Amino acid sequence: MANLQKMISEKSVVIFSKNSCCMSHTIKTLFLDMGVNPTIYELDEINRGKEIEQALAQLGCSPTVPVVFIGGQLVGGANQVMSLHLNRSLVPMLKRAGALWL
Repeated sequence: MANLQKMISEKSVVIFSKNSCCMSHTIKTLFLDMGVNPTIYELDEINRGKEIEQALAQLGCSPTVPVVFIGGQLVGGANQVMSLHLNRSLVPMLKRAGALWL
């Protein structure tokens, strides 16, 4: 869990993803198209991916991918991110975290 906290806090936007997940692809594309440069951890490719996935589940993330953290804070999965985007709250959040300079 301490390793997970370190991963989350080191960058302004962190996405935990799996290459095999279509919703993960959608969320990554959204951020990249906005000009955000997120740190992306592909849990199906990295060492200790299963352990990280279990730690995300302990934080209450369900499903465990995609999971987005902005400014070190848990935003949630695809539904939460898209809701923030549609109600125009995502861009201000990204700006406050220093991930977007529009």
